[in-house]
Amino acid sequence: MRGAPNGPLSVNFRRGHYRAFGSSATAVGVAEPILAECISNRVFHDALIRAMIPCGIPAVTTWDSSERTAELQRLLAIAAAGVMIVSSLAACGSDESGDGGPSNPRVGLILPDAKSSQRWAKEPRYFRAAFAALGVPVEIQNAGGDPANFVRIGEEMINNGVKVLIIANLDSISGKAVLNRAAENDIPTIDYDRLTLNGGADYYVSFDNERIGELQGYGLTKCLRVNNAVNPMVASLNGSPTDGNATILKEGYDFVLQSRFDNGEYRRGPDQFVPDWDAAQAQQVFEQMFKQQPKINAVLAANDDIAGAVIKVLKKNKLNGKVPVTGQDATLEGLRNVLSGDQCLTIYKRVEPEAYTAASLAAKLFKGETPKVGAKLQDPESGEFIPFASIPPVPIEAEQVKDVVAEGVISKKELCTGVYVALCKEYGVE
Repeated sequence: MRGAPNGPLSVNFRRGHYRAFGSSATAVGVAEPILAECISNRVFHDALIRAMIPCGIPAVTTWDSSERTAELQRLLAIAAAGVMIVSSLAACGSDESGDGGPSNPRVGLILPDAKSSQRWAKEPRYFRAAFAALGVPVEIQNAGGDPANFVRIGEEMINNGVKVLIIANLDSISGKAVLNRAAENDIPTIDYDRLTLNGGADYYVSFDNERIGELQGYGLTKCLRVNNAVNPMVASLNGSPTDGNATILKEGYDFVLQSRFDNGEYRRGPDQFVPDWDAAQAQQVFEQMFKQQPKINAVLAANDDIAGAVIKVLKKNKLNGKVPVTGQDATLEGLRNVLSGDQCLTIYKRVEPEAYTAASLAAKLFKGETPKVGAKLQDPESGEFIPFASIPPVPIEAEQVKDVVAEGVISKKELCTGVYVALCKEYGVE
């Protein structure tokens, strides 16, 4: 894992997309500090430094005892404020929302579902803590996987006085409908995690999805090298065809794999998108792939849920651990599969810093400021360049699982049960 850069994040462009390389790259743009405040304990602060998240303060990697004490005292105050806010929301009988109504200006946040990724269940608490610390009210709603409901929530928020709107779209059609309505009402917008193709959001906060795809591709080639694979057939199970991120991810891993297909080092296997990133459908897709091509030697799976579906099929055929499989998201299942060797790697995306970054941008917009974000990403559909705050991803093999646990995303108690107790001990999970 790379250390903290000495200066701001350097970026360059390739094939129209933003990529983060740290301070060693040739800089054609600079991501300026956008976090008004880093809300953290020591582990999270260090995680931000390692991830190169701009915190608006000079990067430091060590604290003396007085600094740590002061920071922890501040954290306790923030946590207490967050508890009071959450308690107030519960008293109002609200599921996911804060104060609403035209008389209560606030930031609106629409999340897509609770199915496509485990992260969406955790997201509200990160945002509430961030907005509480920034002194900005927020309303949070989840569309429950229903595009019509997504649009309805957006309409209600716009009609009821939100001053800034953050969306993590379900698809670009419903996402664009909400963004268009916000634009008609002069409400600034932020695409969060998922780019709304041709949506015209004012800002985009996400991980460098093309880089994630590249890391998956390079990770797969490493696993094939370790297995001494000769002329392997590589299958691809991509994300949802309606999610722009899935397309950008695929560009990343195709960039790594294409030259190997061209020179005959690898053979191109079946390649298919998985509707809604759905694990059950992924299993059906791979079962069909495997029936048609039983000599598949490696699988580029777009995320951990899809990887888990692939591994189930491989287990039935006694090939788990022999056929390398990639993933993404560092889920509980994904980390266990990495520890067991059934999955050769996952990609850790630090969701908490991503949420704080989006909240900081929204807070500035709420207060009438115009945040400066030096990097831009080109919308592959509209061709427009969008100010882009990028969070760098981290590849995780078995030796790095302990780092994810150390940051508190998944606890040792959750991870290290049954057959995984010995594996956790082997790989130093504390």
